[in-house]
Amino acid sequence: MRFGVVVFPGSNCDRDCSHVVETVIKQPCEMIWHKDSPSLAKFDALIIPGGFSYGDYLRCGAIARFSPIMKSVIDFANGGGLIIGICNGFQILLEAELLPGAMLRNKNLHFICKYVELKVEETDTPFTNKYKMGQIIRVPIAHNEGNYFIEPEGLQKLKANRQIIFRYHGENPNGAMDDIAGICNERRNVLGMMPHPERSSEAILGSEDGLGVFESILSKLSGQ
Repeated sequence: MRFGVVVFPGSNCDRDCSHVVETVIKQPCEMIWHKDSPSLAKFDALIIPGGFSYGDYLRCGAIARFSPIMKSVIDFANGGGLIIGICNGFQILLEAELLPGAMLRNKNLHFICKYVELKVEETDTPFTNKYKMGQIIRVPIAHNEGNYFIEPEGLQKLKANRQIIFRYHGENPNGAMDDIAGICNERRNVLGMMPHPERSSEAILGSEDGLGVFESILSKLSGQ
């Protein structure tokens, strides 16, 4: 199964994601530069990594959304391809309207970098099928704008369609509406999450709980 990692100026988790794919789940992985606009048909899954694309000017992800590669990313999503956006990648997917809602500054107006607990709310997605319903996992966050917001009618739609995939458990570190840490689209092939599963995929990092995200993708693609 071939994974692609989209790289923007300011991406800083691209190599982390590539490492997990190539070294931990042992699958081919290719970096895709943002100025390229190739067909992405050869890929089975795309990762939009964390970082500070374009220095987070204007709004997080607002400039990256207009990079040449994004037309291909949107076409890939609309064709049913699997995409996970992590942290800044989530913000980019919101700006590209592949996912609903927006990100605001953290409620304390400070950058937060620490481990948090998440509750797995849905397991019938390509990104969570290796978890158990209601499972509590330990995954780190590192962001300044992780305060997820959506209008009340949008929130009700997310709930009705079971699009809320991860919620913060216990502490809500950034003030996100309804404790939301990760959502998917209605088709369930695009996931955005603020916590970093790639930074919690090996025991040496202090947690392997994030590995389930990548193992779930692999399970879905292999039909297991």
